[in-house]
Amino acid sequence: MDGASTTVAGVAAPAVGIDALELFVDLLARVDQDGSSDAFFGRLCEATCALTSMDRSVIFRYDEARRRVRAVGTHNIPLEVFEQAQFTVEDAPIARLALMEDRVIDVPESTGLGLPERFRGLLRDGLLVCTPMSASGRWSGVILSDREDRRPLSDSERYLLWTVGKTAALATHAHVATTLQERARQLQERIDLARDVHDGVVQRLFGVAMAVSSDAELSRAARDRIADELHAALRDLRDAVQRPLGRTSRPTETTLVAEVERLHREHPDLGLVLTGDPAEREVPAHLEPLAQSVLSEAVRNAHKHADPTRVEVAIERFEGVWVMEVSNDGLRGAVPPHTGMGLRLAAMEALQVGGLVEFGRRDEASWRVRLAVPLEHA
Repeated sequence: MDGASTTVAGVAAPAVGIDALELFVDLLARVDQDGSSDAFFGRLCEATCALTSMDRSVIFRYDEARRRVRAVGTHNIPLEVFEQAQFTVEDAPIARLALMEDRVIDVPESTGLGLPERFRGLLRDGLLVCTPMSASGRWSGVILSDREDRRPLSDSERYLLWTVGKTAALATHAHVATTLQERARQLQERIDLARDVHDGVVQRLFGVAMAVSSDAELSRAARDRIADELHAALRDLRDAVQRPLGRTSRPTETTLVAEVERLHREHPDLGLVLTGDPAEREVPAHLEPLAQSVLSEAVRNAHKHADPTRVEVAIERFEGVWVMEVSNDGLRGAVPPHTGMGLRLAAMEALQVGGLVEFGRRDEASWRVRLAVPLEHA
Protein backbone atom coordinates (compact mmCIF):
# COMPACT_ATOMS: atom_id res chain seq x y z
CA MET A 1 0.00 0.00 0.00
CA ASP A 2 2.87 2.37 0.80
CA GLY A 3 3.93 2.18 -2.79
CA ALA A 4 0.52 3.09 -4.17
CA SER A 5 -0.55 6.59 -5.09
CA THR A 6 -3.67 8.62 -5.66
CA THR A 7 -4.45 11.94 -7.34
CA VAL A 8 -5.41 15.19 -5.61
CA ALA A 9 -6.29 18.19 -7.78
CA GLY A 10 -4.64 16.47 -10.73
CA VAL A 11 -1.34 15.85 -8.91
CA ALA A 12 -0.15 12.36 -8.02
CA ALA A 13 0.18 11.95 -4.25
CA PRO A 14 1.52 9.04 -2.19
CA ALA A 15 -1.07 6.96 -0.38
CA VAL A 16 -1.39 7.26 3.37
CA GLY A 17 0.40 4.45 5.24
CA ILE A 18 -1.20 1.84 7.46
CA ASP A 19 0.12 3.51 10.63
CA ALA A 20 -1.45 6.80 9.61
CA LEU A 21 -4.79 5.18 8.81
CA GLU A 22 -4.84 3.38 12.15
CA LEU A 23 -4.13 6.66 13.90
CA PHE A 24 -6.93 8.43 12.01
CA VAL A 25 -9.39 5.65 12.89
CA ASP A 26 -8.41 5.92 16.54
CA LEU A 27 -8.89 9.69 16.50
CA LEU A 28 -12.29 9.50 14.79
CA ALA A 29 -13.42 6.82 17.24
CA ARG A 30 -12.93 9.36 20.01
CA VAL A 31 -15.22 11.99 18.48
CA ASP A 32 -18.26 11.04 20.56
CA GLN A 33 -16.11 10.86 23.66
CA ASP A 34 -14.25 14.15 23.51
CA GLY A 35 -14.62 15.54 19.98
CA SER A 36 -14.96 19.11 21.25
CA SER A 37 -12.21 19.00 23.88
CA ASP A 38 -8.74 20.48 23.80
CA ALA A 39 -7.40 17.00 24.62
CA PHE A 40 -8.71 15.59 21.35
CA PHE A 41 -7.13 18.33 19.25
CA GLY A 42 -3.95 18.11 21.33
CA ARG A 43 -3.67 14.46 20.28
CA LEU A 44 -4.26 15.50 16.69
CA CYS A 45 -1.39 18.01 16.96
CA GLU A 46 0.81 15.29 18.41
CA ALA A 47 -0.16 12.99 15.55
CA THR A 48 0.70 15.70 13.03
CA CYS A 49 4.23 15.83 14.38
CA ALA A 50 4.56 12.06 14.86
CA LEU A 51 3.57 11.26 11.26
CA THR A 52 5.70 13.99 9.68
CA SER A 53 8.93 15.84 10.40
CA MET A 54 7.15 18.73 12.13
CA ASP A 55 8.42 19.69 15.62
CA ARG A 56 5.57 21.81 16.94
CA SER A 57 1.93 22.33 15.98
CA VAL A 58 -1.18 24.25 17.03
CA ILE A 59 -4.77 24.01 15.81
CA PHE A 60 -6.95 27.09 15.46
CA ARG A 61 -10.68 26.55 14.97
CA TYR A 62 -13.98 28.33 15.53
CA ASP A 63 -15.34 27.68 19.02
CA GLU A 64 -19.15 27.93 19.02
CA ALA A 65 -19.34 28.13 22.81
CA ARG A 66 -17.04 31.18 22.94
CA ARG A 67 -18.08 32.51 19.52
CA ARG A 68 -14.53 33.14 18.36
CA VAL A 69 -11.54 31.48 16.74
CA ARG A 70 -9.14 30.14 19.33
CA ALA A 71 -6.28 27.69 19.77
CA VAL A 72 -7.83 24.35 20.79
CA GLY A 73 -4.80 22.07 20.87
CA THR A 74 -1.00 22.17 20.73
CA HIS A 75 2.05 19.92 20.75
CA ASN A 76 5.49 20.93 22.09
CA ILE A 77 4.26 24.48 22.75
CA PRO A 78 2.09 25.53 25.74
CA LEU A 79 -1.56 26.12 24.89
CA GLU A 80 -1.52 29.02 27.39
CA VAL A 81 0.67 30.99 24.96
CA PHE A 82 -2.41 31.42 22.76
CA GLU A 83 -4.96 31.89 25.55
CA GLN A 84 -5.66 35.56 24.76
CA ALA A 85 -4.83 35.37 21.05
CA GLN A 86 -7.29 36.68 18.47
CA PHE A 87 -6.89 34.84 15.17
CA THR A 88 -9.00 35.32 12.04
CA VAL A 89 -8.53 34.63 8.34
CA GLU A 90 -8.64 38.39 7.78
CA ASP A 91 -5.42 39.05 9.71
CA ALA A 92 -3.70 35.78 8.70
CA PRO A 93 -3.47 35.69 4.87
CA ILE A 94 -1.61 32.38 4.93
CA ALA A 95 -4.62 30.74 6.61
CA ARG A 96 -7.09 32.27 4.15
CA LEU A 97 -5.01 31.14 1.17
CA ALA A 98 -4.67 27.60 2.51
CA LEU A 99 -8.43 27.33 3.10
CA MET A 100 -9.48 28.97 -0.16
CA GLU A 101 -7.17 26.83 -2.29
CA ASP A 102 -7.49 23.74 -0.06
CA ARG A 103 -3.77 23.08 -0.06
CA VAL A 104 -0.87 22.87 2.37
CA ILE A 105 1.31 25.98 2.31
CA ASP A 106 4.91 25.98 3.58
CA VAL A 107 7.10 29.07 3.91
CA PRO A 108 10.35 29.92 5.72
CA GLU A 109 9.36 31.10 9.20
CA SER A 110 12.00 33.79 9.15
CA THR A 111 9.85 35.76 6.73
CA GLY A 112 6.81 35.67 9.03
CA LEU A 113 4.70 35.55 5.89
CA GLY A 114 0.99 35.97 6.45
CA LEU A 115 0.94 35.91 10.26
CA PRO A 116 -0.20 38.65 12.68
CA GLU A 117 2.57 40.65 14.30
CA ARG A 118 1.70 39.31 17.78
CA PHE A 119 2.74 35.81 16.71
CA ARG A 120 6.12 36.79 15.24
CA GLY A 121 7.92 36.24 18.56
CA LEU A 122 7.00 32.56 18.43
CA LEU A 123 8.61 32.00 15.04
CA ARG A 124 11.88 30.16 14.59
CA ASP A 125 14.38 30.18 11.75
CA GLY A 126 12.86 27.13 10.09
CA LEU A 127 9.84 26.13 8.05
CA LEU A 128 6.27 27.20 8.81
CA VAL A 129 3.43 25.04 7.46
CA CYS A 130 -0.27 25.90 7.30
CA THR A 131 -2.64 22.96 6.78
CA PRO A 132 -6.33 23.66 6.00
CA MET A 133 -9.06 21.89 7.95
CA SER A 134 -11.90 21.82 5.45
CA ALA A 135 -14.35 19.31 4.01
CA SER A 136 -17.10 19.71 1.40
CA GLY A 137 -16.29 23.41 1.11
CA ARG A 138 -16.80 24.07 4.83
CA TRP A 139 -13.91 25.64 6.73
CA SER A 140 -13.22 24.29 10.22
CA GLY A 141 -9.84 25.83 11.00
CA VAL A 142 -6.13 25.45 10.28
CA ILE A 143 -3.18 23.51 11.66
CA LEU A 144 0.00 25.58 12.00
CA SER A 145 3.16 23.50 12.39
CA ASP A 146 6.87 24.11 12.13
CA ARG A 147 10.30 22.51 12.10
CA GLU A 148 13.83 23.87 12.34
CA ASP A 149 14.80 22.32 8.99
CA ARG A 150 14.02 24.90 6.28
CA ARG A 151 13.85 22.40 3.42
CA PRO A 152 10.48 22.44 1.59
CA LEU A 153 8.01 19.65 2.30
CA SER A 154 8.24 16.48 0.29
CA ASP A 155 5.21 15.41 -1.73
CA SER A 156 4.62 12.60 0.76
CA GLU A 157 4.63 14.95 3.76
CA ARG A 158 2.49 17.51 2.00
CA TYR A 159 -0.15 14.93 1.12
CA LEU A 160 -0.05 13.41 4.61
CA LEU A 161 -0.57 16.84 6.20
CA TRP A 162 -3.41 17.53 3.79
CA THR A 163 -4.99 14.22 4.85
CA VAL A 164 -4.52 15.08 8.53
CA GLY A 165 -6.37 18.33 7.87
CA LYS A 166 -9.23 16.44 6.23
CA THR A 167 -9.36 14.05 9.18
CA ALA A 168 -9.53 16.95 11.63
CA ALA A 169 -12.31 18.56 9.59
CA LEU A 170 -14.21 15.27 9.46
CA ALA A 171 -13.92 14.87 13.23
CA THR A 172 -15.18 18.42 13.71
CA HIS A 173 -18.15 17.87 11.38
CA ALA A 174 -18.95 14.60 13.14
CA HIS A 175 -19.13 16.48 16.42
CA VAL A 176 -21.32 19.14 14.82
CA ALA A 177 -23.65 16.41 13.56
CA THR A 178 -23.86 14.99 17.06
CA THR A 179 -24.71 18.45 18.38
CA LEU A 180 -27.43 18.90 15.75
CA GLN A 181 -28.94 15.57 16.77
CA GLU A 182 -29.04 16.76 20.36
CA ARG A 183 -30.71 19.99 19.31
CA ALA A 184 -33.28 18.03 17.31
CA ARG A 185 -33.99 15.95 20.39
CA GLN A 186 -34.48 19.10 22.47
CA LEU A 187 -36.79 20.51 19.81
CA GLN A 188 -38.89 17.35 19.92
CA GLU A 189 -39.07 17.63 23.69
CA ARG A 190 -40.38 21.18 23.36
CA ILE A 191 -42.95 20.07 20.78
CA ASP A 192 -44.06 17.29 23.15
CA LEU A 193 -44.28 19.85 25.95
CA ALA A 194 -46.48 22.16 23.87
CA ARG A 195 -48.71 19.24 22.90
CA ASP A 196 -49.09 18.09 26.52
CA VAL A 197 -49.89 21.60 27.72
CA HIS A 198 -52.49 21.94 24.99
CA ASP A 199 -54.07 18.53 25.50
CA GLY A 200 -54.04 18.67 29.27
CA VAL A 201 -54.02 22.22 30.62
CA VAL A 202 -55.62 24.21 27.80
CA GLN A 203 -58.45 21.75 27.26
CA ARG A 204 -59.29 21.68 30.96
CA LEU A 205 -59.27 25.47 31.20
CA PHE A 206 -61.40 25.72 28.05
CA GLY A 207 -64.04 23.52 29.67
CA VAL A 208 -63.93 25.56 32.88
CA ALA A 209 -64.27 28.81 30.90
CA MET A 210 -67.32 27.46 29.07
CA ALA A 211 -68.99 26.45 32.34
CA VAL A 212 -68.25 29.74 34.12
CA SER A 213 -69.39 31.89 31.19
CA SER A 214 -72.77 30.17 31.08
CA ASP A 215 -75.83 32.12 32.31
CA ALA A 216 -77.10 29.06 34.15
CA GLU A 217 -76.87 28.95 37.93
CA LEU A 218 -73.99 26.71 39.03
CA SER A 219 -74.83 23.92 41.44
CA ARG A 220 -72.62 22.89 44.30
CA ALA A 221 -71.56 19.81 42.35
CA ALA A 222 -70.66 21.95 39.33
CA ARG A 223 -68.56 24.29 41.48
CA ASP A 224 -66.74 21.31 42.97
CA ARG A 225 -66.15 19.96 39.47
CA ILE A 226 -64.73 23.31 38.35
CA ALA A 227 -62.43 23.42 41.38
CA ASP A 228 -61.21 19.89 40.65
CA GLU A 229 -60.52 20.77 37.01
CA LEU A 230 -58.58 23.90 38.01
CA HIS A 231 -56.46 21.94 40.48
CA ALA A 232 -55.84 19.26 37.86
CA ALA A 233 -54.86 21.92 35.29
CA LEU A 234 -52.41 23.51 37.73
CA ARG A 235 -50.93 20.12 38.52
CA ASP A 236 -50.49 19.31 34.83
CA LEU A 237 -48.95 22.71 34.19
CA ARG A 238 -46.56 22.34 37.12
CA ASP A 239 -45.45 18.93 35.89
CA ALA A 240 -44.96 20.26 32.36
CA VAL A 241 -42.85 23.30 33.22
CA GLN A 242 -40.48 21.18 35.27
CA ARG A 243 -39.18 19.70 32.04
CA PRO A 244 -36.25 21.35 30.19
CA LEU A 245 -37.75 24.23 28.22
CA GLY A 246 -34.93 25.10 25.89
CA ARG A 247 -31.27 24.83 25.12
CA THR A 248 -28.49 24.39 27.65
CA SER A 249 -25.32 26.40 27.19
CA ARG A 250 -22.23 24.34 26.52
CA PRO A 251 -19.71 24.06 29.35
CA THR A 252 -16.88 26.56 29.09
CA GLU A 253 -13.29 26.41 30.26
CA THR A 254 -13.18 30.02 31.39
CA THR A 255 -14.90 32.24 33.96
CA LEU A 256 -17.27 35.17 33.70
CA VAL A 257 -14.62 37.55 35.05
CA ALA A 258 -12.09 36.31 32.48
CA GLU A 259 -14.70 36.63 29.73
CA VAL A 260 -15.36 40.27 30.71
CA GLU A 261 -11.62 40.94 30.43
CA ARG A 262 -11.47 39.25 27.03
CA LEU A 263 -14.45 41.18 25.68
CA HIS A 264 -12.89 44.41 26.98
CA ARG A 265 -9.77 43.70 24.92
CA GLU A 266 -11.82 42.66 21.89
CA HIS A 267 -14.09 45.74 22.00
CA PRO A 268 -12.05 48.56 23.56
CA ASP A 269 -14.45 51.12 22.09
CA LEU A 270 -17.32 49.92 24.32
CA GLY A 271 -15.72 50.94 27.61
CA LEU A 272 -16.59 47.56 29.14
CA VAL A 273 -16.06 47.48 32.91
CA LEU A 274 -16.89 45.11 35.74
CA THR A 275 -18.32 46.99 38.73
CA GLY A 276 -19.47 46.09 42.22
CA ASP A 277 -17.85 44.43 45.20
CA PRO A 278 -15.05 42.03 44.08
CA ALA A 279 -16.15 39.67 46.86
CA GLU A 280 -19.53 39.28 45.15
CA ARG A 281 -18.16 38.36 41.70
CA GLU A 282 -18.04 34.62 42.25
CA VAL A 283 -20.41 32.81 39.91
CA PRO A 284 -21.90 29.44 40.91
CA ALA A 285 -20.04 26.90 38.79
CA HIS A 286 -23.08 25.47 37.02
CA LEU A 287 -24.30 28.98 36.13
CA GLU A 288 -21.05 29.97 34.39
CA PRO A 289 -22.18 28.85 30.89
CA LEU A 290 -25.54 30.63 31.22
CA ALA A 291 -24.01 33.80 32.66
CA GLN A 292 -21.35 33.92 29.93
CA SER A 293 -23.98 33.33 27.25
CA VAL A 294 -26.11 36.24 28.55
CA LEU A 295 -23.02 38.46 28.83
CA SER A 296 -21.92 37.64 25.28
CA GLU A 297 -25.37 38.37 23.81
CA ALA A 298 -25.70 41.62 25.76
CA VAL A 299 -22.29 42.86 24.61
CA ARG A 300 -22.98 41.73 21.05
CA ASN A 301 -26.27 43.67 20.99
CA ALA A 302 -24.61 46.76 22.46
CA HIS A 303 -21.90 46.64 19.81
CA LYS A 304 -24.33 46.02 16.96
CA HIS A 305 -27.39 48.09 17.84
CA ALA A 306 -26.13 50.91 20.09
CA ASP A 307 -23.34 53.45 20.32
CA PRO A 308 -22.19 53.18 23.93
CA THR A 309 -19.29 54.91 25.61
CA ARG A 310 -19.58 52.64 28.64
CA VAL A 311 -20.89 49.12 29.18
CA GLU A 312 -21.17 48.10 32.83
CA VAL A 313 -21.33 44.54 34.13
CA ALA A 314 -22.54 44.42 37.73
CA ILE A 315 -22.74 41.27 39.86
CA GLU A 316 -24.41 41.14 43.26
CA ARG A 317 -26.32 38.96 45.68
CA PHE A 318 -29.54 40.60 46.78
CA GLU A 319 -32.07 39.10 49.19
CA GLY A 320 -31.21 35.53 48.32
CA VAL A 321 -30.88 36.14 44.57
CA TRP A 322 -27.74 36.06 42.41
CA VAL A 323 -27.95 38.91 39.90
CA MET A 324 -25.89 39.98 36.90
CA GLU A 325 -26.82 43.18 35.07
CA VAL A 326 -25.25 44.40 31.82
CA SER A 327 -26.12 47.99 30.91
CA ASN A 328 -24.94 50.40 28.26
CA ASP A 329 -25.46 54.12 27.68
CA GLY A 330 -25.66 53.91 23.90
CA LEU A 331 -29.36 54.57 23.16
CA ARG A 332 -29.12 58.35 23.20
CA GLY A 333 -32.85 58.72 22.65
CA ALA A 334 -32.92 56.24 19.75
CA VAL A 335 -35.49 53.55 19.21
CA PRO A 336 -34.77 50.56 21.50
CA PRO A 337 -32.58 48.02 19.73
CA HIS A 338 -34.01 44.83 18.35
CA THR A 339 -33.56 41.90 20.68
CA GLY A 340 -32.13 38.86 18.97
CA MET A 341 -33.01 35.24 19.43
CA GLY A 342 -29.96 34.69 21.64
CA LEU A 343 -31.39 36.52 24.65
CA ARG A 344 -34.80 34.91 24.21
CA LEU A 345 -33.21 31.45 24.23
CA ALA A 346 -31.14 32.42 27.26
CA ALA A 347 -34.35 33.48 29.00
CA MET A 348 -35.82 30.03 28.34
CA GLU A 349 -32.65 28.43 29.66
CA ALA A 350 -32.77 30.55 32.82
CA LEU A 351 -36.22 29.16 33.58
CA GLN A 352 -34.68 25.70 33.91
CA VAL A 353 -32.70 26.86 36.96
CA GLY A 354 -35.53 28.87 38.44
CA GLY A 355 -34.21 32.19 37.15
CA LEU A 356 -35.20 34.82 34.63
CA VAL A 357 -33.70 37.15 32.05
CA GLU A 358 -35.10 40.67 31.63
CA PHE A 359 -34.10 43.20 29.01
CA GLY A 360 -35.26 46.68 28.07
CA ARG A 361 -34.73 50.38 28.64
CA ARG A 362 -33.40 51.40 32.02
CA ASP A 363 -33.91 55.08 31.21
CA GLU A 364 -33.98 57.31 28.12
CA ALA A 365 -30.29 56.82 27.36
CA SER A 366 -29.51 53.30 28.53
CA TRP A 367 -30.45 49.68 27.93
CA ARG A 368 -29.99 46.81 30.33
CA VAL A 369 -29.99 43.02 30.36
CA ARG A 370 -30.55 41.40 33.76
CA LEU A 371 -30.09 37.75 34.79
CA ALA A 372 -31.43 36.75 38.21
CA VAL A 373 -31.33 33.28 39.79
CA PRO A 374 -32.48 32.45 43.35
CA LEU A 375 -29.54 31.23 45.43
CA GLU A 376 -31.54 28.19 46.49
CA HIS A 377 -31.22 27.07 42.84
CA ALA A 378 -27.71 28.44 42.38
